[in-house]
Amino acid sequence: MRLDKFLKLSRLIKRRTVAKDVASQGRIQVNGQSAKASTDLKVGDEVMIQYGHKRLTIKVETLQEHVKKDQTSRLYSVINEEKIESNSI
Repeated sequence: MRLDKFLKLSRLIKRRTVAKDVASQGRIQVNGQSAKASTDLKVGDEVMIQYGHKRLTIKVETLQEHVKKDQTSRLYSVINEEKIESNSI
């Protein structure tokens, strides 16, 4: 399954176009490598997403084409969630 589609289905990112933009900015890594929106995900992959001042690392648990809203958390498990300190002057 494509990375951008997975992020939308899992509701980690609300829209597929936003997922594409985030990936093109280099803010998503899959298994430690910079990822494009078209990167093919497999079960067991680790995905790191950087949102503003937060970095989220998840593990892909299952891939499904259609998911109900209340079952999205079954698609992944959170490995690490950390706040990124901003170096404001």
